Amino acid sequence: MILVDDVGGVFPSINHSPWFGVTLADFVMPYFLFGVGVSVGLVFKKVPNRVDATKKVLLRTIKLFVLGVLLQGGYFHGSHDLTYGVNVRKIRWLGMLQRISLGYLFASMSEIWLVDNSAVESIMAFVKKYHFQWMVALIVCAVYMCLLYGLFVPDWTFERQCVTPSYNCSYTQTVHCGVRGSLDPPCNAVGFVDRVLLGLEHMYQHPLYIITEQCSVNSPDYGPLPPKAPYWCLAPFDPEGILSSLMVAITSFIGLHFGHVLLHVKV
Repeated sequence: MILVDDVGGVFPSINHSPWFGVTLADFVMPYFLFGVGVSVGLVFKKVPNRVDATKKVLLRTIKLFVLGVLLQGGYFHGSHDLTYGVNVRKIRWLGMLQRISLGYLFASMSEIWLVDNSAVESIMAFVKKYHFQWMVALIVCAVYMCLLYGLFVPDWTFERQCVTPSYNCSYTQTVHCGVRGSLDPPCNAVGFVDRVLLGLEHMYQHPLYIITEQCSVNSPDYGPLPPKAPYWCLAPFDPEGILSSLMVAITSFIGLHFGHVLLHVKV
């Protein structure tokens, strides 16, 4: 990721996709989650005590989530600012480590509570052993798709900062939406859910779509705004938000079942 952040603009194939599409860098986080799922499938192949296992999983989840908040919540102010601390009104609750903790929690809970300890001696026995997990995964996918394409996204506003030589100021900017099923940056359901449940102040303040063609003259790298850039280019958007975290569970789930295959399939 250091390579992506430093030279991604020179080599677009390894930089993050500005919005639509996928590049090599976009596989990094899913592979982390996939690895989490595989490890869960191997670790919890036998669960003698479900309550004790649940307590351990919850403790690890909390530790990882809190660590993510400390690292990405706004406590560290940058290499040129030696101050420390955070404004709780603007703390960022979600981030990459928090997302990994949620994937670990989903995979572990499903492995502890939805799987019995019966032996797997055939394909049908394999399906029977894990069919409840597949049902839960399908329900999560259905909920995600319904919310993504079914939620009505109304117009919304955000505070835009302006800096003049004499004083700082801010003004309210309105983003016009009023649509359903949009996947474009300003009016998608993912951002809408985060704005409602988290609030703009607790979201990532440097959204990924700042490198789109509409928002950067150096796209797909960071750069100055084009002369006619839409005003939503400077609005907050969290790439590790609430709704998109549902797909974190599914990615971890896929890794979990790959771990099952490693356990039961003999080559």
